[in-house]
Amino acid sequence: MADMASTTAPAPLTVGFDLDMTLIDSRPGIRACYLALSERTGTYIDADLAVTRLGPPLAEELVNWFPESEIEAMSDLYRSMYPSIAIAATPAMAGAREAIDAVRAAGGRAVVVTAKYEPNAKLHLEHLGIRPDEVVGDLWAEQKAEALREHGAAVYVGDHVGDVRGARKADALSVAVATGPCSTEELASAGADVVLGDLTQFPGWLDGYRPARA
Repeated sequence: MADMASTTAPAPLTVGFDLDMTLIDSRPGIRACYLALSERTGTYIDADLAVTRLGPPLAEELVNWFPESEIEAMSDLYRSMYPSIAIAATPAMAGAREAIDAVRAAGGRAVVVTAKYEPNAKLHLEHLGIRPDEVVGDLWAEQKAEALREHGAAVYVGDHVGDVRGARKADALSVAVATGPCSTEELASAGADVVLGDLTQFPGWLDGYRPARA
């Protein structure tokens, strides 16, 4: 009888990607949505400041501008306004499509795991024609490990130190891109295994990573 270990094909490579400031430049859309929320509610929001610290869940930003008792209602209002304001205003990051294509070319699967409200995350990807195999929303930092483990992700790509923590908790290789609010030094200090300038460097990195898996 043939040795089962020698005949079983290895599992396909699964790469997880963050969304905001990794695959999409969500600053213009989020800024516009915060300004609209401010106008709607009569509450001052420094939208320019808010978009410099994207990554954590929406509630963690809203608490800077609204009383704790109003956060749930303001979150619901923001999310309801978001599709008509933020989707069309948000471009893909340089190299985003090519990064997904590189995973597919390697015979792998691409999974988006994001803190963003999942329905809005899917609207962004559909609008931009970026089609990962799965999209999982509403998970931040270490919580992302749940989805990364479920989908068997060996690599997680993100722009925030929270993404690094999520990758490490999932025992996935942390590939960080310095396109969000965290510097290359912050990402490296947080424990990123690889730090890239942006996603345009990802296909070349992946080409070098694949032989290491063989």
